[in-house]
Amino acid sequence: MGQVYKKLDDGTLSAAPLFTKDSLADGPHVRPGQAAGTVHVHPNGRFVYQANRASGATDFEGKRVFAGGENTIAVFAIDQKTAEPTLIQNIDTHGISARTFALDPSSRILVAGNQVPFLVRRGPKVTTVPASLAVYRVRDDGKLDFVRKYDVEATNSKSLFWMGLVALP
Repeated sequence: MGQVYKKLDDGTLSAAPLFTKDSLADGPHVRPGQAAGTVHVHPNGRFVYQANRASGATDFEGKRVFAGGENTIAVFAIDQKTAEPTLIQNIDTHGISARTFALDPSSRILVAGNQVPFLVRRGPKVTTVPASLAVYRVRDDGKLDFVRKYDVEATNSKSLFWMGLVALP
């Protein structure tokens, strides 16, 4: 869930939000471990991106497995007159615990970092979903197109906590 506040003349924010918007595609069915994550505003000011990360676990045959939830990037279009955000997309990050993401300096690419490997139950089997970086193209309408995923070696003691993008000469 996200909130928009008015910036007051003294630089502080209004006491009450102007808008409160749900960032989940399936908001009524929130599971344990569901959280909001990083927020970035597109440089053109017309779009806002927010990570939804889920990392709750439940027991299955003596193993801690993913309890479900949304690991997505929520895309909001921003009304340029009222500043009201409208959710226009939720796109899967292809991993668990979407901890962070960044736009490249041209704002044409977005990369999301899924923090840790996680056991996932698929019917009677348990498999590991690795930590990863998911790459998307940013379209002119602000929406994202998935390009590919890069698995990253990580453990619970060595996780993918932060990532960023820089321009190279």
